[in-house]
Amino acid sequence: MKLVIVTGMSGAGKTVALKMLEDFGYYCVDNLPVQLIPKFAELTLNSEYTSGAALGTDIRSGGKLNDLKDVLAGLQNEKIEYEILYLDADDETLVKRYKSSRRAHPLSGNGSLEDGIREERKQLSFLRKQADYLIDTGGLLTKDLKKELAKIFVNREGYRNLFITVLSFGFMYGLPAEADLIFDVRFLPNPFYEESLRTKTGEAKEVSDYVFSNGAGDQFLTKLTDMILFLIPHYIAEGKTKLVIGIGCTGGQHRSVAVACELSKRLENIKDIGVKTEHRDADRNRRTV
Repeated sequence: MKLVIVTGMSGAGKTVALKMLEDFGYYCVDNLPVQLIPKFAELTLNSEYTSGAALGTDIRSGGKLNDLKDVLAGLQNEKIEYEILYLDADDETLVKRYKSSRRAHPLSGNGSLEDGIREERKQLSFLRKQADYLIDTGGLLTKDLKKELAKIFVNREGYRNLFITVLSFGFMYGLPAEADLIFDVRFLPNPFYEESLRTKTGEAKEVSDYVFSNGAGDQFLTKLTDMILFLIPHYIAEGKTKLVIGIGCTGGQHRSVAVACELSKRLENIKDIGVKTEHRDADRNRRTV
């Protein structure tokens, strides 16, 4: 039976992840004292929990967290298999989550919330480097996180090193602040001027066919996909765990949606990445020429 050590930044979703693993059949314990981890591993090694066991450990262990290095080395010496799941999120996301929960950060003390987060990153850096699975929850919905955990710990489909969100949007509603890359597809045929297509979105086949009717869309997607394939290994090498690709047209209803859907299809089968599609403005009622 394999042991999963769930750790990471406070507010990144460790408790949620443990509950999900419990739903998957894992025996889960949170905030176990570092000194008891070897005993926990020993007791659960041959237990009836065939799926596995998971324990949560993080900055709440205080000064004893430094002892975890020796504990992990001891597990390796005893030939006890374990995997480290590290959950992370960007500082802005963590700040928002803490403010919404009205909880104090365990390391903030008399300082600011941001100071506590920075100190926590420093103290957990050794665990992040050793992690077998690193998931950035900043842009993930709960269902997306559960889907990723199921792939890793239930279906054993392999770990996605980079999670890509292809986001369609309308320039008339502003640029998406979360986008890492933005591409303008307003050069493609516009279904807005076809009365039969005006009220539909780019997810409809007839709208997509219209957008790609002159061949420019397919050429654009081929070149864009080639560029993304070039970038992916470099992003992963730099430790990037999520990438948001913005595809924009005027209103975010037709062209950007059609292109985003097709781009996602081309990226879905690439090894070591996860892909999801979001349409920010597709259902807005207000439309202008």
